[in-house]
Amino acid sequence: MFEGKKVLITGGSGYLGRALSRRLLKENVHSIRIFSRNESKQITMQDEFENNPKLRFFIGDVRDRERLFRAMEGVNIVFHAAALKHVPVVEYNPFEAIQTNVIGSQNVIDASHHENVEHCVAISTDKAVSPVNVYGATKLLMEKLFVSANNYADPIKYCTKFLAIRYGNVLGSSGSVLPRFIQQIKNNQKITITDPKMTRFTITIDDALDFILNSVSESQGSETFIPKLKAYNIMDLKDALISTLGDSPFEIINIRPGEKMNETLINKTEMDYTIENEKKFILLRPELFASEKLKYHGYSKPNEISEYSSGVVEKLTVNEIKNLILKAGIMESTSNNSVS
Repeated sequence: MFEGKKVLITGGSGYLGRALSRRLLKENVHSIRIFSRNESKQITMQDEFENNPKLRFFIGDVRDRERLFRAMEGVNIVFHAAALKHVPVVEYNPFEAIQTNVIGSQNVIDASHHENVEHCVAISTDKAVSPVNVYGATKLLMEKLFVSANNYADPIKYCTKFLAIRYGNVLGSSGSVLPRFIQQIKNNQKITITDPKMTRFTITIDDALDFILNSVSESQGSETFIPKLKAYNIMDLKDALISTLGDSPFEIINIRPGEKMNETLINKTEMDYTIENEKKFILLRPELFASEKLKYHGYSKPNEISEYSSGVVEKLTVNEIKNLILKAGIMESTSNNSVS
């Protein structure tokens, strides 16, 4: 479904945007527009992709409606990945996060409506579920805006399908704990652990890309797609790195403002409006659940779990974590300072 399509990625010069661009080029898209405000990352990305003519680079901010509308002219598919996402930074600058993560997301929706794009995909996070920090609250609002966006469209004039993708930490992504641990070990520093009992969902970048593209092809509009993932304990992550890089001391520090002990991908209330198959969940809008659930073949109502939390799902072993890290090449990318 992506062959020959014109794609725009907001925040496209970031970690996910670069990986998504590589995958979409393999799908033989017509072109990819990278929309971001970081000119240095755009220049680096141009070099990384050897000035591929299918990539076009737009300096812009999702807060700027006029620029966003211009960049989206003639686009078929939009992936919205732009966000302020570092939890402590967002806690200190809450309204800045609202302007980017909420108002900026509405600008993306409005531009998508105006240009009548086929699919507009919001990239969300487990922190949007029962949020306890500003970042999670803004991403929850982003999800709500996207799954409700079809309410305000002219059904004759517009055909845009809006959907959200919600998953856990991408292994090795910017701002995640893994690159920080690796650098601390290599710099002979203590590994800083907030709480030994802390757990997190995780997904590799390749699995995240597979999930995103498959969900887009399956979407009928107004859904939130959630993959079935394993989780890890923070101490097991530490042990996996030590077994590879060598022994290193650690210290327990306080939980950062806005952090949770366990992350949740579907809370108890949302589970009432969720369907599942072997690989994923689909969260439907409550007011549409009774009628919409019948449209998804091969899905059924979950019976065995009341909440989808990193504290209760199957945990990766130390060896499994180690193998994932080595397979993903995160050690090398961190050494080259390319995880950003």
